[in-house]
Amino acid sequence: MAKIICVLYDDPVDGHPTSYARDDIPTVNGYPGGQTAPTPKAIDFTPGELLGSVSGELGLREFLESQGHTLVVTSDKEGPDSVLDRELADADVVISQPFWPAYLTPERIAKAPNLKLAITAGIGSDHVDLDAAIKHGMTVAEVTYSNSISVAEHVVMMILGLVRNYLPSHQVVLDGGWNIADCVARSYDLEGMHVGTVAAGRIGTAVLRRLKPFDVNLHYTDRHRLPESVERELNLTFHPSAADMVPHCDVVTINAPLHPETEGLFGEKLLSTMKRGTYLINTARAKIADRDAIVKALESGRLAGYAGDVWFPQPAPADHPWRTMPHHGMTPHISGSTLSAQTRYAAGTREILESWFAGTPIRDEYLIVDGGRLAGAGAHSYSTRV
Repeated sequence: MAKIICVLYDDPVDGHPTSYARDDIPTVNGYPGGQTAPTPKAIDFTPGELLGSVSGELGLREFLESQGHTLVVTSDKEGPDSVLDRELADADVVISQPFWPAYLTPERIAKAPNLKLAITAGIGSDHVDLDAAIKHGMTVAEVTYSNSISVAEHVVMMILGLVRNYLPSHQVVLDGGWNIADCVARSYDLEGMHVGTVAAGRIGTAVLRRLKPFDVNLHYTDRHRLPESVERELNLTFHPSAADMVPHCDVVTINAPLHPETEGLFGEKLLSTMKRGTYLINTARAKIADRDAIVKALESGRLAGYAGDVWFPQPAPADHPWRTMPHHGMTPHISGSTLSAQTRYAAGTREILESWFAGTPIRDEYLIVDGGRLAGAGAHSYSTRV
């Protein structure tokens, strides 16, 4: 029997919900390109419930305990005295979400001799040291595509929020004011702007498709060029690198995974090449952008706005400078954790566990590391140093 540690974010301040704003959510059976939504043999939750917090348990307890497995659920993940560290020594599986990552460092992996499987409930597995996972003989898997569209919608919302100066204008209403001039002094139309994405994978391409009706000029860069038919359909301009693309853009959105080639990409050097007044959106990973360089670029006016929901570390400390920098639209890491997305990634987590316990292959598109190497989605998205 296996021991599974599930690291999830805390419950709402007022406790786990007993009712919800909506009675149901739309059913999503598949994604663009033909991949089907998760297909576990069964689920033990109602779609649309809050599953990603501690009390939600990703809907896994009944399933796991009925088979004799041990499930430990905690939000306590930081430091050597944390529940995560105390329970790791004899754990077989660790599950966490990108929004509340269980950082599986080489040191933690070395202290967990039984650890065989790390699952990301959602997408983005860079909180697992992939080099260490490969050396340890682990499998790393994630629920690919489960919340990609959720993140793409969040990107579009943040672009419009910055360009139209939505948040400060809403604050005027909350403060009891009506000064229209203050609201519109930083408000523009998105129409006609040049918008570029760094990476055009599942999320980046979904962002491009959702922006096309806004009559913008679309650009992208990616290590894998899109098919010519897609470039024609969306009227895309391809650039061989981010450095080539960003000087042409009014809005840049980062949709790349974090790996050695992207870490620190948006530092002072690259930011200095961007048009004055560019808007930068980052729902990918915080370490793709240099923390202090972003603050300086906003203060100098190089950037007109910065929005995103990724921080380092997560959760961000109260004194993190991105909380107080000017002209930002930051949120906690929520873009891929809507109740709709939680239904899919909880179901996908169970599907992965069902395959793992049965000794049957995990879907190739869910795999990041397997058999001592990058595999599946991981081979497409990540690079390692080993």
